[in-house]
Amino acid sequence: MLTSIHESREVPVVGSYDVVVAGGGIAGVAAALAAARAGSRVCLLERYCALGGLATIGNVIIYLPLCDGRGRQVSAGICEEFIRLSVDDVETTLPHLRIEKIPSCWEPGGDPEERLRRRYRTGYNPVTFAYKLERLLLKNRVRILFDTRVCAVDKDGDRIRAVIVENKSGRVALACQAVVDASGDADVCHVAGEQTVSLRSNVRSGWYYVVEKGEVKLASLTKIPRDDGRRAPESGRNYRGDDGGEVTAMILDSRQFIMEDVARRGAACGGLAYPINVPMLASFRMSRRLVGARTLRERDCHRWFDDTLGLTGDWRKPGPVYSLPLSILAAVRTPNLITAGRCISAAGRAWDVTRVIPTCAVTGEAAGAAAAALARDGLKGFGDLDVPRLQAYLKRHRVILDPRLVKDPSA
Repeated sequence: MLTSIHESREVPVVGSYDVVVAGGGIAGVAAALAAARAGSRVCLLERYCALGGLATIGNVIIYLPLCDGRGRQVSAGICEEFIRLSVDDVETTLPHLRIEKIPSCWEPGGDPEERLRRRYRTGYNPVTFAYKLERLLLKNRVRILFDTRVCAVDKDGDRIRAVIVENKSGRVALACQAVVDASGDADVCHVAGEQTVSLRSNVRSGWYYVVEKGEVKLASLTKIPRDDGRRAPESGRNYRGDDGGEVTAMILDSRQFIMEDVARRGAACGGLAYPINVPMLASFRMSRRLVGARTLRERDCHRWFDDTLGLTGDWRKPGPVYSLPLSILAAVRTPNLITAGRCISAAGRAWDVTRVIPTCAVTGEAAGAAAAALARDGLKGFGDLDVPRLQAYLKRHRVILDPRLVKDPSA
């Protein structure tokens, strides 16, 4: 019986970049944009054929809050640029599609009292948002490679010197100085030999558009798992995001979940219901992530770190504010590898807080700026960065880094 195959092949190097970003979701787009604006030659790799990940291809179109729920904005920079870009063509609120303009209280000069009652969030059209992200990267001279998956890395000692990918060109390599893993599943961390943690707490889900009695609506289906990432038998079957069979099972079961919901809607409205846009990717919440030098946990709420590169509120409830330090982004065994998005080093409920759109954009900008600085200064790794200089750079680009916002006002 055949048990293994040994491969040996020459892999051509087809490009050289300062920064390679793996993953074209919100975190990856923010990282690529930040690195390019800092002067780096950037290549963004995306396995699907559109940017935005779950936020666009997955139809999860709620841009969660940039504020702490107590009237204070805690996330800005590219994070705020993206929320405004997502609805810059919205003329009026469309409740059945969950599309809404930015609350007027969060416009310049807005009512501070109203900000206590309304959070800084919105909803958008996923098709137009994906297109706008694409044009924004092209405008900033980021090279995009769609239908491209990272399959290995080539190292010189402990540093990555090339990312090996597969696409229609075959198996090719991209030389680079720094790598941002924004894959959502810590794919680069895994192939680079980093320690990772995987969860089997994901459940079938599906945000999809349906025509019901002639009106288009957004339907959101999720069998809610535990918010600390642990296995939840009461939510039905749980799935891993780092196993090919499990990923396929989740996609198949989620699609069946959607079609059963369509049938239920059709029965309720005399057969006048049919789907028009369903997600074409696995809608994982939390799958595999890095184990960093530090792991962000719920108890770190309201804690300031000296290497903080961004802030985020808690989308689930008002009050909590988390610092996002370099030490939860940077890899440990691979000095020129950094993470962004839902595969950063965060655990339990803190992982649930940091996996969403605003935090993905904040960590993406931090990782991209850090990667550009590493490449520009010829550093071996992210541990050699001048953190105060990087923080000053991020502040100049409107990233909020204020220890006073992190402090619990009720303490």
